Amino acid sequence: MDSTPIVIDGAVVVTLDRTRREFTGHVVAKGNRIVAVGAGSAPAYDGARVIDGRGCLLTPGFVNTHQHLYQWATRGLAADATLFEWITTLYPVWAGIDDESVHVAAQAALARLARTGCTTAADHHYVFPRHGKDLLEAEIFAASQVGMRFHPARGSMDLGQKDGGLPPDSVVEDRDEILAATEAAINRWHDPGPGSMLQLVVAPCSPFTATGDLMRDAAELARREGVRLHTHLAETTDETDYCREHFGSTPLEYAAELGWTGPDVWFAHGIHFADSEIAQLGASGTGVAHCPSSNARLGAGIARAADLRAAGSPVGLGVDGAASNEAGSLVEELRHALLFARARGGPQALDVRAALEMATLDGARILGRENEIGSIEEGKLADLALWRLDTLEHAGIPDPVAALVLGTPPPLDLLLINGRPVVEHDTVLTVDESDLALQVAKVQKHLLAKAG
Repeated sequence: MDSTPIVIDGAVVVTLDRTRREFTGHVVAKGNRIVAVGAGSAPAYDGARVIDGRGCLLTPGFVNTHQHLYQWATRGLAADATLFEWITTLYPVWAGIDDESVHVAAQAALARLARTGCTTAADHHYVFPRHGKDLLEAEIFAASQVGMRFHPARGSMDLGQKDGGLPPDSVVEDRDEILAATEAAINRWHDPGPGSMLQLVVAPCSPFTATGDLMRDAAELARREGVRLHTHLAETTDETDYCREHFGSTPLEYAAELGWTGPDVWFAHGIHFADSEIAQLGASGTGVAHCPSSNARLGAGIARAADLRAAGSPVGLGVDGAASNEAGSLVEELRHALLFARARGGPQALDVRAALEMATLDGARILGRENEIGSIEEGKLADLALWRLDTLEHAGIPDPVAALVLGTPPPLDLLLINGRPVVEHDTVLTVDESDLALQVAKVQKHLLAKAG
């Protein structure tokens, strides 16, 4: 690893440390760690690369807590469908994915995330066609090429159409096969050590695609192996109706009965929770990945993010799959989370700094990484985003955090992941974006042709 110090000098720094310090000053990264943070000019470092941060805001790198990278190759389809209509339309297309298409889609989606301030991404991959080869390996390789800190969630489905589920039988797996493959993936890939770039998650897809036996066994496996748990829950009223009809309970009641609550668990979406359930989530420390753009795209509703946070539940942000959020931009989720919270709960339901915390500290807490990422502090990992705010769109807004959250997405001058520059001057350094765009178009055409 390059040990040349990188000095960012003259920027407004929002640390999000315990005292929430904000100042015009400097941050110094050496290797993969932050070694100095302070107001005023930086001290001299021999051989350092100095970045002029004047006119910029420096934030912790963003944490994406829910994504489906493979869907980047199927954007724009079923554009006016409900969630269940959307799923049934796209499953036959997804049944054709393989290691090549997943690798291209993951590279493209992760490059886009990097361009929008993301330094850590959790991906929920749950479609494993038998002809597809090693899809988890394909996306892990893509993340290493982009340079993203990566938390792939080994998803699964064992409830196909013949058994009353939604997915085609061609993309579901046997429960024993799923558990064996998940355990093998953890043993092969999971790195629990300090500064880890790769940590696995156990993640059956949802109550209407995974059996109760799989959900229960998956929770036991995750806790035995010391990894975290993730699934979709309470995304639509259709799901609530499905759970009441099939299990005689709400989605959360069903999940809790199977062992799916606690500080090692987080749910994607979490829109339709009752007051008592929000209190239960907060008391247990169960997290929620709030995906405001995707939820709006599918008309699923608005998660009660402010209420969940007030109850004690960590609420991170997620872009969700690109097939239901074609933008794939994490910085846009801050604005949408704030606007939708206020549309639901009034003008003071969520403030601009709370939105920033959701994208950083809360996301880090959900992934169990709050001691390493999510704030700018000496000793933490050098995952940093430098935003240019002296543009026409942002100049004159006195509060730089308000400019970032409420304004249009600003140019990203620099993104450091693990101390390595991945984006400079709004350009990804690690992959060729133009070539990727051509590859994505080719992959989508091929998938649609295979689906007939």
